Amino acid sequence: MRGFKKYSAENQPRAWLFLAPSLLVIGVFNIYPLLRSFWMSFQGGSLTRPFFNGIENYKTVLMDSTFHKAMKNTALYAFTVVPISLIISLVIAWIIFEKIKHKNFFETIFFIPYVTSTLAIGIVFKYFFNGRYGIINHILGWFGIGAINWLDSIRMNMPTLIIFGIWSGLAFNIIILLAGFRNIDKEHYKVADMFGATKWEQFSRITFPQLIPTLTFLMTVNFISAFKVYTQVYALFGGKAGIANSATTAVYYIYDKFHVAQRPGVAMAATVILFLLILIFTYLQNYFIKKVEH
Repeated sequence: MRGFKKYSAENQPRAWLFLAPSLLVIGVFNIYPLLRSFWMSFQGGSLTRPFFNGIENYKTVLMDSTFHKAMKNTALYAFTVVPISLIISLVIAWIIFEKIKHKNFFETIFFIPYVTSTLAIGIVFKYFFNGRYGIINHILGWFGIGAINWLDSIRMNMPTLIIFGIWSGLAFNIIILLAGFRNIDKEHYKVADMFGATKWEQFSRITFPQLIPTLTFLMTVNFISAFKVYTQVYALFGGKAGIANSATTAVYYIYDKFHVAQRPGVAMAATVILFLLILIFTYLQNYFIKKVEH
């Protein structure tokens, strides 16, 4: 019929009316802060008396050895915590899915840490890692290993943070992986059993390939979260970045420059650099994962 326009929800002006509240919230709390941070990165002075100073803040950040150290620690944290946490989570989720009867109970147990405040868990872990009376050193003593100064040693601050990060990431990963296991058609396993496939063959040829979209999602989310690590540092070391800032990270560097050093322009320049690095890394990660899938 000439002149007839096919109905499309996207073409309805009324749809924008319903989207307006959400778009307003996204604009105010997501887009505006991003644009504001970018503009502030080109400003010097204080928040009340800013002035334009070009790319000086970027020069300051890129030439700052503390920022270099923060980025190295962040990269070490991300590329250690994410793979180890995913592997452990995959093993635990597989055991719960295959071997344990009361799955709902164990899902609840593993999900509790995810809904618990990281600061509260950090306080508990401070007692666990305490060099004098911590439970971790007590357990190590059973095997004849001497006490380790987890919290007050430059050499051990990053390993302590990494251990805490691995544990913190397990809950979310396990729940998502269990959901991925449930979405796999059970008929595949029945056919595999008919042909005498072992459990390992079923996992490697059926389960793992169909979990790749879930693992891709978890890798992306976990890496972004790891590059933004801050709360774990603050909670574990009592508001500091370890001894002599040995566990400082990119976001902690931003916090220190903004709130402690009172240099918002430098902090925002570091924020923009971190944002671009996360964006580039996420793009490259998704690109290579798609290549592997094909």
